[in-house]
Amino acid sequence: MIQGVRHSMCKGVSGLALLALVACTPTPQDIKPLPRPSAAVKPVLQVPAERSEESYALERYYARMQADLLNKDLLRTDRGGPDTPFNARQLAANFEAIALNDEYTSVNGQFVAQKTPSNLHRWQVPVRVGVEFGATVPEEKRTQDEQTINSLLAQLSRATGHSISRSSQPNFHVLVLHENERRAIGPRLAQLIPGIGQDAIRSVVDMPRSSYCLVVASDPDNDGAYRTAVAVIRAEHPDLLRKSCYHEEISQGLGLANDSPYARPSIFNDDEEFALLTRHDELLLRMLYDRRLAPGMTPETARPIATALAYELMGEEI
Repeated sequence: MIQGVRHSMCKGVSGLALLALVACTPTPQDIKPLPRPSAAVKPVLQVPAERSEESYALERYYARMQADLLNKDLLRTDRGGPDTPFNARQLAANFEAIALNDEYTSVNGQFVAQKTPSNLHRWQVPVRVGVEFGATVPEEKRTQDEQTINSLLAQLSRATGHSISRSSQPNFHVLVLHENERRAIGPRLAQLIPGIGQDAIRSVVDMPRSSYCLVVASDPDNDGAYRTAVAVIRAEHPDLLRKSCYHEEISQGLGLANDSPYARPSIFNDDEEFALLTRHDELLLRMLYDRRLAPGMTPETARPIATALAYELMGEEI
């Protein structure tokens, strides 16, 4: 399966799922808060070590976007608090919406936003993460991103109980690219995910400005078990948007493919209220990787198990 933009997942004949291919994000004037959401580093491409004017324009745009979100008290970095309560029933419903649905589907060679039920997906093999930077990404940004990713992977490993770490032989690739580098990434994507298909490659190469970042996950045997993933992060992002992309795309690449407007406090919600993983999100990951659930489970089979897990984690009676 290939999974999609800053969120999602779509099935294709090759077993790819577009999980978070388009970060569906609003323009600054549309954003409104909801009432109270180490491996070696190497360049991915041999492209001129020079950024395009379009890349610099995007950098200014995303800086304005981040400032606008922060001015609206969005992109919170806390884990949720007294103003964002949730109970076991809500946790179970959010798990179903986020883990048992796809956000994107392929229609006539194009990935479009369309929520559809999906069997449960997650990794069975250890997740080994490698980071590749475009040649134009400066060393100070690389160092900062390495620290962010290493800390996040430790957090995700604790939350899931699954083996997740850095490796020089990765199966989960994180590509950090400026605009001109991303537009030339097609051959590298085909190398990292054989059979990825031109529609998925175009979705990466032709990412619109409204898409902040994305992840593509591969389930080659169509059995619900991911074996390869590629996350693409725009290098133009300012610090917090960049960190938010790492949190969301790597987490979605673990199997939380969809978003829900009802999930709160959560990064799996297009309202941009939260920038980083919350306690709610860590509980979703713990549920996803519980041994009582298994890759390939249908929503009908997984739903009652997930509900029992939610009530157990929240210490409530069903």
